[in-house]
Formats: sequence, structure tokens, C-alpha cells
Amino acid sequence: MSKIFNFFLGVLILIFFFNIYSFYSSNKNLESKEFNRNNINQIINTKISNLPILKNDTDDVIEFNDGFSNEIKNDKPRSFWNLLKF
Repeated sequence: MSKIFNFFLGVLILIFFFNIYSFYSSNKNLESKEFNRNNINQIINTKISNLPILKNDTDDVIEFNDGFSNEIKNDKPRSFWNLLKF
């Protein structure tokens, strides 16, 4: 039973790779790739020209919090090196 299962699994894997190879080597796919490679600048320019320009609405969104530096000054000094002492 195990050998039959392994045989069918091997056949399925071979069919899978054959289908992938036949798709990528087909004339339709090769012509499509060649067309895209030749016209990539035109395709990019078309896509760029259709992009909408959005209004900048991020003014005064980020406020800098300077209270953190004051909080550090008021805390006791750090004692990392005291942890390494015996």
C-alpha cells in the first residue's frame, strides 16, 4: 500500500512540474513577457498619470513631548553596574 501511495505521489509531483514548465515555456506566456518588457516605460507612465494627488492633512499631527527628558532628570541615577558587583 505504501509503495502504491509513493508511486502516485511521485506521478503527481512530476505532473505538477511538467504543467509548470509547459505554462512558462508556452508561446502565450513568452509573448506576454516580451510585450511587458518592451512596453514597461509606457505601462509605468500610464499608471503614474492615473494616480490621484492627495491633499496633505498631516499638519500639526505630531506634537513633541519634552516631558520625558524632565522625567529622566528627576529620577534617581541608574544602577546597572551595581547589578554586576558581587
